Amino acid sequence: MVILVKPLEDAMHLTADEAARKLLGRPAAELSEIEREVIKRIVSRGAISRDLSEDEEGEQSFGQRLADRVAAVGGSWGFIIGFGVVLVVWVGLNAWALGVAGLKPFDPYPFIFLNLMLSMLAAIQAPIIMMSQNRQAEKDREAARHDYEVNLKAELEIMALHDKLDALRHQDMAALLKQQIELLEQMRGGRAG
Repeated sequence: MVILVKPLEDAMHLTADEAARKLLGRPAAELSEIEREVIKRIVSRGAISRDLSEDEEGEQSFGQRLADRVAAVGGSWGFIIGFGVVLVVWVGLNAWALGVAGLKPFDPYPFIFLNLMLSMLAAIQAPIIMMSQNRQAEKDREAARHDYEVNLKAELEIMALHDKLDALRHQDMAALLKQQIELLEQMRGGRAG
């Protein structure tokens, strides 16, 4: 753990390089991009925390919003149950037409047209869902980066508070020691006289 020479509140009077050396024990050039951003925010007394969901709302393209909606619908119980009903109705109508009604079914057993439709749906739906998952992974990486920034700044603030409390305690102890010495000298002076 780095012992801070100045409290964090005094870091705003330092340059970014001086603050980096005081707070992290390394020059700014040796810090990661995230650490430099945190030092810059400390020096400017700027906030780091922000609502990531608000940041992204305006940045999404139509395709990205569509991919998220398709993934949300395709991964829901409503879609699974509804699609199961469609399959049962499809097979039921074709089996009924062939066996009971004596009609020519539009997709006789082995349901080749149904297989074609299912394959086309899977061919379209799978990449769209993967696009949405890739976007979610990017959101998760951004959230993890943001959490690290906030945690690093909080840790530096806590370290500075510890240093400030230690300095105050040291001042109090020095003042108390000075008072005790003065009392002892007064007591010694009183005995001598």
